[in-house]
Amino acid sequence: MSYDNLPGLRITSSDGVATVTLDHPPLNLMDGVLLPSLRGFLHRVRTDESIRVIVFESADPQFFSAHGDMGYLTDPDALSQATRAAIAAAGDAPVPDGMNVLQALSEEVHDLPQVTIGKLAGFARGAGNEFLMDLDMRFAAIGRSGQSQTEALMGILPGGGGTVNMTRLAGRARALELLLGGELADAELAERYGLVNRALPAAELDGFVSELAGRIARLRPEVVSAIKAAVNAVAPAVARAAYAVEHDGLMATMGPDVTRRAHELLAAGIQTREGELEHERIVNSI
Repeated sequence: MSYDNLPGLRITSSDGVATVTLDHPPLNLMDGVLLPSLRGFLHRVRTDESIRVIVFESADPQFFSAHGDMGYLTDPDALSQATRAAIAAAGDAPVPDGMNVLQALSEEVHDLPQVTIGKLAGFARGAGNEFLMDLDMRFAAIGRSGQSQTEALMGILPGGGGTVNMTRLAGRARALELLLGGELADAELAERYGLVNRALPAAELDGFVSELAGRIARLRPEVVSAIKAAVNAVAPAVARAAYAVEHDGLMATMGPDVTRRAHELLAAGIQTREGELEHERIVNSI
């Protein structure tokens, strides 16, 4: 299976484990480049029987993925252009009715036959954190990682699976706290709230994930499939109807006030490296 022509991604594989490195400077934005590449990768890898585990990581030591492109809020054509590119990248597989491309990506990650693992050693916010929450497992570096959904502070809701998957992972009360409060969850809080499996010392993260991925990849594929099917029967993926409610909520909150606020946030430093290091402070200050 070829994984060429996927801009923003570096993909290597060994002994049944594929490592997908997000490498889309400067911030690994979930934009019109990275979204199509991720969807194209998912479309190809689901039929690759040589790959049994997929580890997602970042080439950037500070950012797993900063968030979605702010252009989605300032340019009325940006999201539709990214959607068209993502459809083409997945062999013209359409986005289901009542969903957007980020939600389609979420559903497609959940449906992969492979086991997916996220390795978080930096910040994952907005659409970047939404993608991270889609994965089967997540492990975070203490003192280096952070996760947040600050969309409510921008006047919208996390419309790429953020509301439904955070509720699935953290429960209703904690999801409301994080979604409405926009707080940055460090590794320890994320572990306590169920956003990640474990918070690990930064120096141990690579070794732990590598050993776990290798151990799973050595299992009989039919055993992995049977266990995933049994676990999914108890804790199924989010129902499509929930995505529809989220998508409708996102569309209902969009408007001129959101566009104006997005321009103010960009002027204040959002979507620059310096500004993204203080993302929550800036969003709270505007």
